[in-house]
Amino acid sequence: MRLIAVALVALAGPACANIGDPPGGPPDTTPPVVVAVRPESGAVVPDLKGAAVVRFDDVIDEMASSPAAGGGPAGLGRFVLLSPVAGDVKVGWHRSAISIEPKEGWKPGRVYHLQLLPGIVDLRRNVRKQGQAIIFSTGPAIPTASLSGTAVLWVEQRALAQGLISAVPLSDSVGYLALTDSVGHFRFDAIPPGRYVVHAINDLNNNRRRDGREPYDSGLVTLDTTASATLWAFVHDTVGPRGHGADPIDSLAFRVNLTQPLDPAAPPDTSHVRVVALPDSTPVAITAVLTQARYDSIVARERAVADSLRRAADTTRHDTTARAGPPPALAAAQRAPAAPAGSVPAARDTAAVRTDTSALRKLLGQRPVPTDRIVIRVAKPLTPAGRYFVRVRGLRNLNGVLGEAQAVLSVPKPPSLPPPPPTKPGARDTTRVRRDSTKS
Repeated sequence: MRLIAVALVALAGPACANIGDPPGGPPDTTPPVVVAVRPESGAVVPDLKGAAVVRFDDVIDEMASSPAAGGGPAGLGRFVLLSPVAGDVKVGWHRSAISIEPKEGWKPGRVYHLQLLPGIVDLRRNVRKQGQAIIFSTGPAIPTASLSGTAVLWVEQRALAQGLISAVPLSDSVGYLALTDSVGHFRFDAIPPGRYVVHAINDLNNNRRRDGREPYDSGLVTLDTTASATLWAFVHDTVGPRGHGADPIDSLAFRVNLTQPLDPAAPPDTSHVRVVALPDSTPVAITAVLTQARYDSIVARERAVADSLRRAADTTRHDTTARAGPPPALAAAQRAPAAPAGSVPAARDTAAVRTDTSALRKLLGQRPVPTDRIVIRVAKPLTPAGRYFVRVRGLRNLNGVLGEAQAVLSVPKPPSLPPPPPTKPGARDTTRVRRDSTKS
């Protein structure tokens, strides 16, 4: 009996050994490649039974230790996106193949999109960095319409990278899924024409559904042959903005901080603001309510005007009889060493041009930037060491919910001037008139 057990261990040993490169050969650095798919992309299979199978040219990692995030898929399921389906998707590992099947089964009359996402690795840790799409049908012919677009994070002013996009037909409750690329672009090919509700979701926990505090946006798109959409994702709060403190800026302005960004299309004005001095509740006159960006622009312009006037005043006191030197540009050219004959000027660095994000900046410039701060200007200087009660009504957040902000503003005391330095005892008084030694 002991001999049989030893023989079984000996047979099992090679099967459990790690797969390595052949001795003396070059290391394998090629990621796993898809060599066969069932059903094939473009196939129409009305009576599809069993799982779809994707086969690779090498054994892939099972990734059994990869945990699920937020109730989402685990293991290899994190790298497979199947739609349209209701519910979970079963993903199985079979050494050099994976099987994919919706738990609800294959529904007749659907066009399925099966996407292999980047990240699948073989046993040598070679990673697939490109995705792959397989499209097949359980009834209708493969359609040719396409839907594309861009998703951005409105408040953060950047592209929604790796965001979840869903396109759900108005006549259905399940839709097609896709992920945005690094610049927020997405595309659905081979989907049926119709009217779609398109969602862009910042899927922070990768569970492939929208949770309460995740930024999102939605829009209605009518698709005939091609259509596009731009989605501006933001957190949809069910309560309105509230105050989060107030800070003095200068003697005539202070900032009110809010718990969430405001709708740029409905900024508060002076009629929404009340400021009173404490403790006697004396009203304070308001001259303007501005966004932080608008206030910074006004201050910069005022400083530029003041600098221009100061320079103009300085030029009137300038000694015009002194001989002027050459202009700064000419002086710099005279000081620079001459280039050797036949030398070639340095080539321009075009790397910055290649990484230009002007298209994204142009898109973001189509809408004003939401802000969670407002600046209030008053008619008379604020009292040093004084306290003021501030109330701002009618604050509307990005999804239209109204709120009110209350805050207490504390103005700091002005810094005290340092005392003059003391005089040294016994120092000679040099202010007295010196005696004329020429008189006898």
